[in-house]
Amino acid sequence: MTDHSQPTAAPEPTGRIVLLTTSHRVAPGVLSWPAWQTLHAADRVLCADPGHPQLPYLREAGVEVEYTVPDAHELVDACAGGRTVVVLPAGEGDQRLTDGLARLAGSGRVSMPDLELLPGSYDLPGARLLDLVQVMDRVRRECPWTSRQTHRGLAKYAIEEAYELVEAIEDGDREELREELGDVLLQVVFHARIAEEGIPGGEDGAEDDEDGDTGGEALGAFSIDDVAGALVRKLIHRHPHVFGDAEAETPEDVHAHWQRTKAVEKQRESVTDGIPVGQPGLALAAKLAGRARTGGVAVELPRGDGIGYELLRLAARAEAEGVDPETALRAAARVYRDAIRAAEGVAATTS
Repeated sequence: MTDHSQPTAAPEPTGRIVLLTTSHRVAPGVLSWPAWQTLHAADRVLCADPGHPQLPYLREAGVEVEYTVPDAHELVDACAGGRTVVVLPAGEGDQRLTDGLARLAGSGRVSMPDLELLPGSYDLPGARLLDLVQVMDRVRRECPWTSRQTHRGLAKYAIEEAYELVEAIEDGDREELREELGDVLLQVVFHARIAEEGIPGGEDGAEDDEDGDTGGEALGAFSIDDVAGALVRKLIHRHPHVFGDAEAETPEDVHAHWQRTKAVEKQRESVTDGIPVGQPGLALAAKLAGRARTGGVAVELPRGDGIGYELLRLAARAEAEGVDPETALRAAARVYRDAIRAAEGVAATTS
């Protein structure tokens, strides 16, 4: 018997939709090679935002862009016959389009083109710090409270946040640690943002007068980039065993490198120079004892009556034994606190 049936026609290719994402933290025009290949090979490139930062660079590269984004049905139809359509979403994305495509794909009634998410640029580690700088800049300009803060006025918060960070570390609470690190970082970014304005009238902490005049030219301005740049230079200079030819096999070798480098940098007259005397007493005593010991200064502890001299001896002893007296005392104080609460019939705290 002769088979007169017609051969089955091959299904029409459905094409491809490419959502090309870019990071606003990467300079416009810096795109991955797959992104450039896809843009040049596409049948159509669509963008709803005529002010998109990538557009001038696409024009320079000879990529024709249509300033429109159709709805999901129209976009699927545009891919018929195997065509490739690239969509360049706005910075906040296009929720309407992606939701519409998801509904079409889930309906089972439409032959969907291939849907590809193509990152044109990637965030490097630390990229969110750029967001932080931008947000801090806006808050400084527009917030009535933040805009009037000074270095001196914020100093107490730096101390408070440092203590809260220490408490999170001692509690072993990872979520709390992440949050407190952010609060400490905020202090750094906040002070750096204030420093961009310099010192009003050449006097730190000076407030505006009633007319909003600072009373003089702002002096000594620097930015967060200056802070970070100085820190990078310091870390490289003080780690010659990492960035140079020096050798360090043990933590003690690293510490010796660090101290020698600091001595050259600071040119201090005394090993006590640079020690903040405003820190807690036990920490101050331990720091002085440590500087004297590592600096080879042969000096006996002063003798005297009273609890202060006893604490000085204990702090020096703790430092010599590699124990932080502040941490040790806090740990003992926590045990004491819990004992007090137990005697009161009150449940122990979680920190």
